[in-house]
Amino acid sequence: MWHIIWFIIIGFIVGLIARWIVPGAVRGGILVDIIVGIIGSFIGGWIYRTFGHGSLTGLWAFLYALIGAVVLLLIVRAFTGRRSVV
Repeated sequence: MWHIIWFIIIGFIVGLIARWIVPGAVRGGILVDIIVGIIGSFIGGWIYRTFGHGSLTGLWAFLYALIGAVVLLLIVRAFTGRRSVV
């Protein structure tokens, strides 16, 4: 139970940092970026465990969460980028 709460807290922080790393605005603003950060944190945690690492503590877990959030933000922004209307 506590690991889920930590995922959400770390995801919130990671979402803010990922929003700072990946430039550009997305529809929904900071709230969407934070949600993407939380989902990216789950993805990063999954990747972390997939490579055989045990517990999700320390700097490496945070970095994997940040990588997951940045990649997810890039994907979201690629699909929801501005479309020019001619």
